[in-house]
Amino acid sequence: MTDPSPLEEAFRKICATEAPLSERLALLTAAVERHGQPFAVAYQTLIDQLKGAAAGGTAPAVGEQLPPFLLPDHTGHLVGLDELLAKGPLVVSFNRGHWCEYCELELRAFAQAHADLAARGVQVVSIMPERGEYTRKVRALTHDTVTVLSDIDNGYALAVGIVMWLGENVQALYRKFGIDIERYQGNGAWFVPIPATFVLDRQGRILARKVDPDFRSRMDIEEILDTLEVAEGEPQR
Repeated sequence: MTDPSPLEEAFRKICATEAPLSERLALLTAAVERHGQPFAVAYQTLIDQLKGAAAGGTAPAVGEQLPPFLLPDHTGHLVGLDELLAKGPLVVSFNRGHWCEYCELELRAFAQAHADLAARGVQVVSIMPERGEYTRKVRALTHDTVTVLSDIDNGYALAVGIVMWLGENVQALYRKFGIDIERYQGNGAWFVPIPATFVLDRQGRILARKVDPDFRSRMDIEEILDTLEVAEGEPQR
C-alpha cells in the first residue's frame, strides 16, 4: 500500500474540517495550486475559456421553473421532479462525478446539513452523468441522505443549458492520473455539467441559484438555509 500523495493528504484533512463549504473549497484550490500545479494551470485555463464563452448563461433564472426530468436513481428506479416536489422543497445540485473532489466536498456538506434541511422538509438531489455503479458510491458517501440520479449523456444538463467540454489538456491529465471518465460515463464524449445548484419551492419555482463555470465554487449551505427560511415566511401561492 503506497503512502498518500501530499494532495491526497491535504484533501483528507480538508474533509475532516467543520469549516463552511466555501472555506473548504478554497483550501482545496490552494492545495491543488501547491501540490498539483499541472491541474491548477489546466483548470484555470478551462475556467477562463468557459467564462469567456458565457457558459451556463442560458440556465433558468430565479423565479423561473426548472425543466421536468425523469432519471434513474442509484438502484435504477426512475425518479421524476414532480414526484420529488410533492414531498416538499428541493435542492437540485448538478455534479461532475464521483471522482471530483470539489463535488465530494459539496456532497459531504449536504450530508452534514441533512438534519437542518430535513427539519424544513427539504430533500437534496445530486444529478451527475455517471452509471449506477458510481452513483451508488456517492449515495453511500452521503450516508443515504442525498438522492443521486444518473443523467447519462448529459441529456438533462443540456436541457438546463449547463454542459461543458473538459478540453484536451484536462483530458490528458485525467488519463495520466487514472481518472477514467469514459468508463464512469459509458461514453467518450468528455462532457460534464457546469456545477450548479437550484433551490426550488414546492411548485418548482427557483428561489435561488448558483451556476458558475468556475467549478471550484459552489453555493454555501448557509445561503441555502437562509433562502429557505425567507421562503417559509412568504405566503404560499
